[in-house]
Amino acid sequence: MTYAMNIGVAVASLVNVLITARYLGPVGRGQVAFVMSIAVVTSTLAGLSIEQSNVNMGSVQPGARRALATNSLAFAGVFGVAAGGLALLLSYVAPASTGHLPPLLLWLAAAAVPFLIARTYLGALVEADYRFAVSNTARLIAPVSAMVANGLLAVLGLLTATSASVAWTAGHLLGLALLVFFVARRSVGFGAIDLPLARRMVSFGLRAHIARAMNVANYRLDQWFVGALAGARELGLYSVAVAASEVLFLLPTALAKVQRPVLVRATASGAARRGAANFRLAILLSVPGAAALIIAAPTLCAVLFGVSFDGSIDDLRVLVAGAFGVVAVKLLGDALTAQRRPLLDSAAVGVGFAFTLVLDIVLIPHLGGLGAAIASTVAYTAGGITAAVLFLRVLGGRARDLVPRRADVAKLARLAVRVARHRRRKAPEPLIDDAA
Repeated sequence: MTYAMNIGVAVASLVNVLITARYLGPVGRGQVAFVMSIAVVTSTLAGLSIEQSNVNMGSVQPGARRALATNSLAFAGVFGVAAGGLALLLSYVAPASTGHLPPLLLWLAAAAVPFLIARTYLGALVEADYRFAVSNTARLIAPVSAMVANGLLAVLGLLTATSASVAWTAGHLLGLALLVFFVARRSVGFGAIDLPLARRMVSFGLRAHIARAMNVANYRLDQWFVGALAGARELGLYSVAVAASEVLFLLPTALAKVQRPVLVRATASGAARRGAANFRLAILLSVPGAAALIIAAPTLCAVLFGVSFDGSIDDLRVLVAGAFGVVAVKLLGDALTAQRRPLLDSAAVGVGFAFTLVLDIVLIPHLGGLGAAIASTVAYTAGGITAAVLFLRVLGGRARDLVPRRADVAKLARLAVRVARHRRRKAPEPLIDDAA
């Protein structure tokens, strides 16, 4: 279900990219992508990964969920307003760092920060209670509402970079409103602020935050750098390639969300076995998608988005190669965090971040988006290898446990049959589990 919803989010997001790219061109599309990058990077850095505390504490301490919910909104308000203000200050002190975006677009990016933080916090909290349908719907509202608004404005000839940015921000506000309503009326509700619990939330969040902050840097900072170092047009081309390549991130993202409450409750050996099994599943399912994207790159970029985007073809093909490293970081790193080893997850992501930062600075001025694609692929791969090594050393297991087996294919086929028949399960289970 989570994977299907991720596909829905990706499709709606891709349609948004298509609409804005077709009607606004590379420069206008680049401005919209820059607004999104500033808001996402800023909100992630400012959020201190409190959502990691919510899902871990909410999974094993149900009685704390009311206070977790209230504390989350308080943190989102304080952190979001402060971070948005700092982003605006940065734009005035160093205009080049924000690509000389128009002031209104900068204000929109800053205004979105508190909403993004709060939505992330509450989404993680409801997932701790296995309410994935609610969190998934909240995520889907943003791109779908923006898609409808952008399509209507395009038909009326009123679509601009500003209106597209407003639609994106409003969509996330709608998603947050759904989560607040669900928590207040259909779930545990909001309790009193709990200061001792708040300190524990920040303490665990900070330990997980290193990985979260560097992870978003690996995924989004490259777009910020491309916009600042190579200009809006080059960012417009690169953003199209990124949007297409991220379809390969959907499965590991879904598996990481679903496996977290299970792995939090598991022993180290159980987490190692189940985490490795899900990793093998994700690798098996990623290979066909990666091959299809490489073959279809000219059609996706130059035909679907228009001939002016043919410069993104090579960017997309290079980015695809990094998908397997992303699978390892998301699934194996998440298993380490679930087993209360967030600093080890941070170490794996930190390796990728170091490659991203150095290679972006070196390559983007000379190669533009292609340089960013090369940097990202190298960073994803290095981070994935590090995550795999740490996963095996800390939780136990052998390197061959991460290599897909012939038996996995048969199990995957049986899983497909069960899903097709909509068989209900009494309790959440790993998608593939074996004792070997």
